[in-house]
Amino acid sequence: MPRLLFALGTLFALLALPLPAAEDAPPAPVGPKAKLHPALHLVGDSTMADKPVDKPNPERGWGQLFPTLVREPARIVNHAVNGRSTKSFRDEGRWENVLTQLEAGDYVLIEFGHNDEKKEDPKRYAAADTDFKANLRRFIHEARAKGATPLLATPVNRRKFDSKGELTDTHGAYPDAVRVVAAEENVPLIDLHKLTRPLLEKLGPEESKSLFVWVKPGEYAILPQGRQDNTHFNEKGALTIAQLVATEIRAQKLPIAAWLK
Repeated sequence: MPRLLFALGTLFALLALPLPAAEDAPPAPVGPKAKLHPALHLVGDSTMADKPVDKPNPERGWGQLFPTLVREPARIVNHAVNGRSTKSFRDEGRWENVLTQLEAGDYVLIEFGHNDEKKEDPKRYAAADTDFKANLRRFIHEARAKGATPLLATPVNRRKFDSKGELTDTHGAYPDAVRVVAAEENVPLIDLHKLTRPLLEKLGPEESKSLFVWVKPGEYAILPQGRQDNTHFNEKGALTIAQLVATEIRAQKLPIAAWLK
């Protein structure tokens, strides 16, 4: 009897232990849902993401303004989130959310790079020539497996001018990595890195501030100390980038050009 009681006790103890998660199980889906198909899914970081507007807030992502340029705004689903990279976007279940709702005929426009660059953060870092490229390819293959059409975009330039007033690149090998993957995978490319450079150069060090979150102390309650932000756009800047994207879609005669106003 003691042996039986011991065995039963061991069995119950084992049953009470949590089951290990399957190694290949994807994280739970996180993010918005498409309301209308075919849809254009925007996947990226803070330069693309929707920003809160419930309180006065100067920051906008270009994906937040892009729906204003199409006839049916409900076709645009902005999954982009501040601070994400090709690695963290998947690890957090955000890519799984995109995959679960993709339908044949949908489009997925992917723009990363700003946060993949951050070597000091292992949760986000993806080396340009290895993991970053591999992550982009995986996005492409999985989108195509759902019958969707992937599109790639290079990261937009930051507003960084040197002492001579010349624009300085901050993205290193990442824009070229996107270009290489786009060419190898035969994916349409929106080269925002290339398109935003002459825009900022033409405006110059001072006038280019009008596209970014440069605000004075006290101008916004959520930014009591003000901000001089050379990465994130204000409404004017976000709309300007969205218009560049729309112009490039038309120039390449992509099918979604028919969606534009």
